[in-house]
Amino acid sequence: MSRRGSQGDPRDWPHAAWVLGGSSVVAGIANRDHCIGRMTTRAASHAGSWYPASKTRLVNDLERWLSEAHVDEDPSVDESWKSVCVATPMKDCRAIIAPHAGYSYSGRAAAWAYKLIDPDQIKRVFILGPSHHVYLNCCALSKCTQYETPIGDLPIDTSVNDELREKNKFGEMSHQTDEEEHSIELHLPYIRHMFKNQDIKIVPILVGSLSSSEECEYGALLAPYLADPQNFFVISSDFCHWGTRFAYTHYQDPASVDSPKTLTSSSAPQYPIHKSIECLDKEALDAISLQDPCHAHASFKTYLKRTKNTICGRHPIGVLLGAMIKLQESSVSQELRFVRYEQSSQCLTGKDSSVSYASAFLRHPA
Repeated sequence: MSRRGSQGDPRDWPHAAWVLGGSSVVAGIANRDHCIGRMTTRAASHAGSWYPASKTRLVNDLERWLSEAHVDEDPSVDESWKSVCVATPMKDCRAIIAPHAGYSYSGRAAAWAYKLIDPDQIKRVFILGPSHHVYLNCCALSKCTQYETPIGDLPIDTSVNDELREKNKFGEMSHQTDEEEHSIELHLPYIRHMFKNQDIKIVPILVGSLSSSEECEYGALLAPYLADPQNFFVISSDFCHWGTRFAYTHYQDPASVDSPKTLTSSSAPQYPIHKSIECLDKEALDAISLQDPCHAHASFKTYLKRTKNTICGRHPIGVLLGAMIKLQESSVSQELRFVRYEQSSQCLTGKDSSVSYASAFLRHPA
């Protein structure tokens, strides 16, 4: 079954759905002379499967999830970190981290990030998503001039793309790679809806498998754009992909924190697997949201090396932290905080599988 037709069901995703790998870099990078100067549209290739193709149904879903976000559900004290209600919109919100699974799975969690956006001053949105289908060793731009959504097209800011190309660090996606990738597309309906009364432009960036230093290098290149209040950043990432189908069954009982194990399909431990996944993910969220972005970046990398957690957007998150590190040099005040955490299902045995979703904001308080 193709992922495009699987309705975004995490249970239908093969192992490659979270790994930054697959085809060669040559297959994913376009010939720069192709289609230059022509009007080209990236089709909404996952509409009708991963999210509704019907404008009415899609808008209804988005509005329902947005209305439910940041409403106090009176969570228990030990789980209050999963739903952090804040005042919306957030005037100084400059970026969000949000998931990219099928909307029936992650649409509600994403709303907790998107509801924070104050669209008044924003003129363009940068979208950083991981590459699921081709191996990239760089960041790649779109060759298209606009992206289609069921609720209206989004023009690409080609002038910003030209500025980034001049850095000689960015490749370009082939049209096939562009349309096959879902990590950017799944954010487009939310963006179009949140800026429905504005002429907004987007800058999609596909983030490849980068080293820590490369994440900081790309972050430094994007930092001036992040500092500009007319720009907004969307960082696309799901969190733990757990189960044998993802080749990841890490398990840690709190009674033996220094002895994590790998479960088999016949395993049914007393301490629930979904709680172990929750603890695993929370450690990642805590690392990413450390006050010092340099410390956050280093801690997140150390965590990933130790746990091998299958966080597909680890490199886009790393680029965001790299941009924050650069802005810290100019004494820019920054706060990154997670406000929502969910799992697609609760794993109880080694035969089960799930994907985790988390939403966060980055603000530049005055």
